[in-house]
Amino acid sequence: MPITVDIDVMLAKRKMSVGELAERIGITPANLAVLKNGRAKAVRFATLAALCEVLKCQPGDLLRWEAEDAAGE
Repeated sequence: MPITVDIDVMLAKRKMSVGELAERIGITPANLAVLKNGRAKAVRFATLAALCEVLKCQPGDLLRWEAEDAAGE
């Protein structure tokens, strides 16, 4: 998938656990893990906004696009 999720990076910078982040944004740790590991098919803007508010970052700090290899297409 060409979208990479960098929640781990922000968690490390903020010295915050997955459990603490999940509690503070109001989702289950399991659902946060799905998003964090790049297995989510979608993310609600409300969830993205909550992530940015708690982590004090911009959406671009959490999500980035990477081109797929032409050989893999």
